[in-house]
Order: sequence, then C-alpha cells, then structure tokens
Amino acid sequence: MIAYGPVPSRRLGRSVGINNIPPKLCTYSCVYCQLGRTRELSLKRRPFYSPEKIIADVEEHVRKTKSRNESIDYLTFVPDGEPTLDINLKKEIELLRGLEVPIAILTNSSLIYESDVRDALFDIDVVSFKVDAISKRLWRRINRPQRQLDLEKILDGIVCFSDQYNGTIITETMLVDGLDYSKEIDTISEFLAGLNVKKSYIAVPTRPPAEDWVRPAKEELLNRVFQLFSERLGLEKVELLIGYEGNEFSSIGNLTEDLLSITSVHPMRKDAVEKLVDKANASWNQVKVLIEEGQLLELTYGGEMYYMRKIASR
Repeated sequence: MIAYGPVPSRRLGRSVGINNIPPKLCTYSCVYCQLGRTRELSLKRRPFYSPEKIIADVEEHVRKTKSRNESIDYLTFVPDGEPTLDINLKKEIELLRGLEVPIAILTNSSLIYESDVRDALFDIDVVSFKVDAISKRLWRRINRPQRQLDLEKILDGIVCFSDQYNGTIITETMLVDGLDYSKEIDTISEFLAGLNVKKSYIAVPTRPPAEDWVRPAKEELLNRVFQLFSERLGLEKVELLIGYEGNEFSSIGNLTEDLLSITSVHPMRKDAVEKLVDKANASWNQVKVLIEEGQLLELTYGGEMYYMRKIASR
C-alpha cells in the first residue's frame, strides 16, 4: 500500500501520502521518530518500487478518495524513511503531474547536497526541510546521522537549493526537552533567515517517539525560540507546530486497508481511529482483530493511546 490517506496535515491541509521507501530505511535515526529506530542507515540512492507501480497506486487511491467526495490538497512524499533515497523520484514526480494535484515532499535534508536530488526537487511545489540543529554536537544527538554524512555539506546544499528554487520552501525544527539549545537557537534562526522560506515551523514530538526519554520541549524554550525566529525571519513566517492535527482522516471504505496504510507511516490517536471506524461503516472488532493478529500495536504517549502498524523498527 503505497498511497494512503488523505491525512490531516498541519502544514499541507488534506494530504494523500506516498510511501515510496520500505520501513525503515533512512539516512538518520532521529530520537523522536514516530516509526522507531532506523533498521538500515544508508546514503545509497536506489530503486525500491517502479515509478509505474507508484503512479498506478496513487491514481487508484485518488480515484477512490474523490468517489467518496473527499478533498485532496496535496500529494505528499512522506514515507517510512527518507524519500530522496528513491533514485526514481524525479520520474515519479513527472508522472504524478498528470493527476493535476499539487505535490509536496517532507525531507530530512540530508541528501540535498547531491545535485541529482536538488534537480528532482526543483519540480515539486512544496519542499519541507528538516533543520533541527546547526552544530554537529546537537545534530548527532538528535538526528543520529549515518556516519559519512557531513553537516556543512547539507547546510550548503539547502542554501544552494533555496537560491535556485522557484517553489515554496518550508522548514521544521523539532525541539526536545532536556537538550542544551542555549547557543543553537541563535545559529538556527540566523541560518533560516538566509533562506527563501515561506514558513518556518517550530515543532515538538506529539506521537510516540523512538526513544522513551524524548519529551516535548517546555513552554519557556518554545517561547524563546518563537521570539528569536520571529525577530530574524518576520512574525508572519514563523508558526508553532505543537498541537494535535485533528481526526479528519479519510476512508476509502476498507477499514483494514485504511488503518494499515495510514499507521505504517502515521500513528493514529484512539479517537481518530474511532472516527475512521465510523467513516468506513465498520466495527471496533476489526481493530481488535488487527491487534490480536499482531498487525497493529497499541502505544501510549502524553497520556493518549496511539495505534501503529507493526513494523520491524517498533
């Protein structure tokens, strides 16, 4: 199941996700990742699914979604790993254009120093870059990158892309409690101010993270970061991304397929699952069966129950 959703996105409205990377293959193993620890840290770009398979799956999912009068704001590459590891990304973007829906990608930025990656992303409407740290110390602590990655090359690649790109750039900076940001927030804000950014989001973990010690940053830090970012970038370009995104997940009418495709990438809160059950005209017993079969996990975080597809990284 490559296509899923639409899911409610705090950045992109109602987004049909495209899962173009198998779990869990990434360039990072972020401490806050909702998919758990990375099983294979890799920098090698390679094919995973054929572009034709991806397009056929997305086309069918869009058709089913529209047949149920569900709206779609974006087709978004947000998979089980880093989407730019897919060497066929440029071809897939070209084929998706035929669906006449805006295209977005959420990338951890780690491969943007490669010219082929930048070339592929030039054809996307919205590019979201992760910028959690500027210092190597904090970068390694939070993002736990593949050891051959070079932070300076990544930051230079983001600047290079920003200077040449004509679409919309947004950024996300995740703040975790218990880490030393005393010098970091100044250098991050300075870096972001040099980019052609439409919106810089300040985020906290809101779903069960890879590491048990991870908690959302406290309000005092969030306020300091918001004030500094606003001074450097302009108030209209800064937004806190700290609330729950809501329960407006869409159904294509098959609860099992809906749940397993969405929760393989996007853990769902219990009240969201309950609403999806109603939309699919199904019963909670189907959820119980998936749990009993070991296909669906129950996780708690922040006093809430979440459901996630069982993958090897969890």
